[in-house]
Amino acid sequence: MASSEITLEAVPEISGVPAAEWDACANPKGDPDSLENLDTLASPDVAGSCRTISKPGYNPFVSHAFFAAAEASNSACPRTGWGPRHLIAKLDGQIVGVVPCYLKSHSQGEYVFDRGWAEAYHRAGGSYYPKLQVSVPFTPATGPRLLIRDGVDRELIGAALARGLRALCNATEASSVHVTFAREEEAKLLGEHGFLQRTDQQFHWHNDGYKTFDDFLGSLNSRHRKAIKRERREAVAAGITIHHLTGPDITEDAWDAFFEFYMETGSRKWGRPYLTRKFFSLIGESMSRDVLLVMAKRNGRWIAGAINFIGSDTLFGRNWGAIEHHPFLHFEVCYYQAIDFAIQRGLQVVEAGAQGEHKLARGYLPQTTYSAHFIADPSLRRAIADYLKRERAYVEEVGRELTEAGPFRKTADDDA
Repeated sequence: MASSEITLEAVPEISGVPAAEWDACANPKGDPDSLENLDTLASPDVAGSCRTISKPGYNPFVSHAFFAAAEASNSACPRTGWGPRHLIAKLDGQIVGVVPCYLKSHSQGEYVFDRGWAEAYHRAGGSYYPKLQVSVPFTPATGPRLLIRDGVDRELIGAALARGLRALCNATEASSVHVTFAREEEAKLLGEHGFLQRTDQQFHWHNDGYKTFDDFLGSLNSRHRKAIKRERREAVAAGITIHHLTGPDITEDAWDAFFEFYMETGSRKWGRPYLTRKFFSLIGESMSRDVLLVMAKRNGRWIAGAINFIGSDTLFGRNWGAIEHHPFLHFEVCYYQAIDFAIQRGLQVVEAGAQGEHKLARGYLPQTTYSAHFIADPSLRRAIADYLKRERAYVEEVGRELTEAGPFRKTADDDA
């Protein structure tokens, strides 16, 4: 297959790509191959470069429905600084690869922070914006970013998409391309095409074959096990009940309540929440079975909640909010209920979103995240490359230290 057979184009909205075509590349849950017989991750060759892009399991955030909801609800649109420029690769007229991409006029809603780069470039007389952002808007969740259809040469199409992103950067007169929360092998492939490598960390919970929440508690040292039991008791001590809503159980009334929580907490935390009320109705219509709302009720009314998205092997925790504040309720609704649900469903991972070393004591361990950055200006690229080299070493060392400080039993004496 010659690379000349591949054509590339950018589309200005997700509605310009048929849902079935997009999802055939994104490996949706409806595709049986996306949930079983998955390719294993490729092993690095002698030189350390990754030679293939493996097929991921189902990730709800890269589905057509999620992007469509973000754009149709005016959450991610040119007016909010997220102008769609989705990159499409076609082979003999068929869509074989897509990259979710936005032309951005700011660095908000990304969770991989480059404002320091923008300020430095501005001081040097450059213009950092617009830039291209390859990500899921407002969503710090790991997942595939180079979405490739089954049955094609994944390495070949991946390389074509990498080159296409650089060409799109030039065509849009953007300063840079940022591929964030990518899979490690994708970041390495992009590195072979001139993208700088960046690492960071989140805190993820991993299912070590637990059958019950008590099994998980049994893996912790005595001090942390007792602390979690106490937190769970006190979280619901004021007559609070916890409810799991998914599928048809998520009514518009439930969305109304959750949106109130989201706006109240988001306004205090971020100044301006990103997602509109319409966004939640749209995902409720198109992907409610991929959503888990953990809701807290007291005296007959909803008082707090957290939204999660369900993948083939991962529960992705996203937004939380509350209109009443009770000790440890945040930990119960966001972290412990997510672990309990993952154990019941046989899910292997809970991703608890961005930042938060407080998650460590609750069984969430540091996990390296990966991004790749193409910087058009050679001088800025050299400066950022030097910075990233030092940052990667720091992230690696901090990850080791935090893992060592984790709450899990190391010896029998930990139960003393």
